[in-house]
Amino acid sequence: MDIKKKARLLTFYLPQYHPIPENDTWWGKGFTEWTNVTKAKPLFPGHYQPRLPADLGFYDLRVPETRIAQAEIAREYGIEGFCYWHYWFGNGKRILERPFNEVLKSGEPNFPFCLAWANDSWTGIWYGSPNTTLIQQLYPGKEDYEAHFNSVLPAFTDDRYIKVDGKPLFVVFKPDQLPNKREFTDYWRELADKAGLPGIYFVGIVMNENWDHKSDGFDGFTSQAPSENLRRIPKPLISKILYKMVGKDLQEILRENFSIPRIYEYSEVIKYAFPKVPPQSNFLPSVLPNWDNTPRSQANGVVYKDSTPELFRNHLRDALNLVATKPDQEKLIFVKSWNEWAEGNYLEPDREFGKSYLEVVKSEVFSDN
Repeated sequence: MDIKKKARLLTFYLPQYHPIPENDTWWGKGFTEWTNVTKAKPLFPGHYQPRLPADLGFYDLRVPETRIAQAEIAREYGIEGFCYWHYWFGNGKRILERPFNEVLKSGEPNFPFCLAWANDSWTGIWYGSPNTTLIQQLYPGKEDYEAHFNSVLPAFTDDRYIKVDGKPLFVVFKPDQLPNKREFTDYWRELADKAGLPGIYFVGIVMNENWDHKSDGFDGFTSQAPSENLRRIPKPLISKILYKMVGKDLQEILRENFSIPRIYEYSEVIKYAFPKVPPQSNFLPSVLPNWDNTPRSQANGVVYKDSTPELFRNHLRDALNLVATKPDQEKLIFVKSWNEWAEGNYLEPDREFGKSYLEVVKSEVFSDN
């Protein structure tokens, strides 16, 4: 009996679990993602905080054994690979590159990976200083595009790198911020050809479900959670009435008077998670186990309340149905995320649910034939 996967699940992977000089300067000596995670507190009745890790503990990504343990868990439960957030701010400026560089150099863990370019400026918005720019994302031109390509070429040529029909998969967080999307994708494909690669499979993360990604040189696109999900959720009647009376809905009134975050039922969010896209579009779904970024943003955050493994199962099944008729290589589903603990979206085991979300992935993705 052969066992195969119904889809290729890739999880976004945050590398901010080790100190760096920049974070020491901005947020205090020794700052990592765990700093906000461990100081989180419940902000309303029934609020699940703090969220604390179980099996892997409060790890440091400079430790090779940690990275290996993560990969072993992911592999066991049906994850095909990690999609590492990759930072290139222009003019060679990088940040948080150490964990992935060590993965690349050491050959361990022997687990598939790809890169997602987080092409966005860093501000203090998640830490209470929204008007502070920490690092500006720049696009100096073609010479910088070439330098960027050359910096990731060793990853593209690694046997572990995730490919679609032989082409390295490269995700761009905000394609619309590129000065000229087609110039970027065409030039990288030209450089890939010179390097002996069969091309690059570009995926953009966008909020526009009608994006003509092919004209911009992208092979497919996925959605960004949670922002575009929220506008699809029908407002309760009381919110509609209040908005007509005072110009504010129930969420706004509660937040102003009680300093609580925006709260949405996870069960409602997942009903509207995936956009209706034109038939010619190659939409690749992203699934979200949970969302709660109050450890970073406190009352300015957003909470998807009452996520459970079984609700996540429904969400994942919807995604699996969306890719069921695609060619096997393009049956891609992104999970946001493997380890975004301060956003409350992660698959790693926690003290409340253990490996229950991973068990859902394993039971839904594998099929007997």
